[in-house]
Amino acid sequence: MIIPTRDRGALLERTVRGALAQRGVEVEVIVVDDASSVAVANVLAGVDDARLKIIRQTASRGVAAARNAGVAAARSEWLAFLDDDDLWAPEKLSTQITAAEDAGAVFAYASVVVVDERLRVIDFLEAPPSADILTTMLPGNYMPAGASNVVARADAVRRLGGFDESLHQLTGWDLWIRLAHDGSAVACDAPLAAYVQHRGAMLLTERKRELIREFEYLRSKHAALCSELGVEGFDRAGLEAWMAWGESRAGRRFRAAAGFLRAATMYSGEIRRWMLRRVVHSLRGQLMTDSGRPPAHDVQRPAWLDAYG
Repeated sequence: MIIPTRDRGALLERTVRGALAQRGVEVEVIVVDDASSVAVANVLAGVDDARLKIIRQTASRGVAAARNAGVAAARSEWLAFLDDDDLWAPEKLSTQITAAEDAGAVFAYASVVVVDERLRVIDFLEAPPSADILTTMLPGNYMPAGASNVVARADAVRRLGGFDESLHQLTGWDLWIRLAHDGSAVACDAPLAAYVQHRGAMLLTERKRELIREFEYLRSKHAALCSELGVEGFDRAGLEAWMAWGESRAGRRFRAAAGFLRAATMYSGEIRRWMLRRVVHSLRGQLMTDSGRPPAHDVQRPAWLDAYG
């Protein structure tokens, strides 16, 4: 598995230990240090495990290049991706790899729980159906916590050229589309990963101009595929809503409300009404989760999270 990181050492050791605790499958954990100010080798000095490999890049090249460095170094038939602050169920890899092999699929993914800094479950992100995953992914990035979720055949990822290094914020979305076009996928219904929401998490929506530029680049890159499939891809209103969600997470409630209002003007019917409700939630200062709902602490907590404290 490949974990890119840069100056995010606070939660990294917990993530790495969870990755090394996978059951029923041989693992290699490759941490790619993208020129952190404090070398990751020092941060992980207490993790004594021959299965852990650290690659240090002396100059920062971005998350896509860091993941590609991990892809180049990996020796296994399957590649798994994990962000440096997220968590896995101990059977995640074995469950997804078995499902993919049984189905002859090139990649697998699962449902995800969203947790706060105290590891309280605040949301559940259901794995989208695999039968139409390509047409699902073209309008928007509906892969839940994709950079900590997807497990893919190494030969497929390499054949497709890995992650597009011209992208920084939407690099995962692009690769999931290309994988879905290359072959079939399989979805695992159980929540096998936890996406950790915390103040130190990378808020991609803070660099809006870059985000919009990448969105338009992907729209152009995959225009022929959308035309071939008859899909109206790359939903700009959805992008506006996602950027507004980022403002909500950052505590900028008026910017969040304005963003959801812009998205509402691009929709109609029930979706417009839903966006308008998000405007109200934002003005009240209510934090939004990935699904756009306020945190709900009554979501069922998977038992495997208990191992993390």
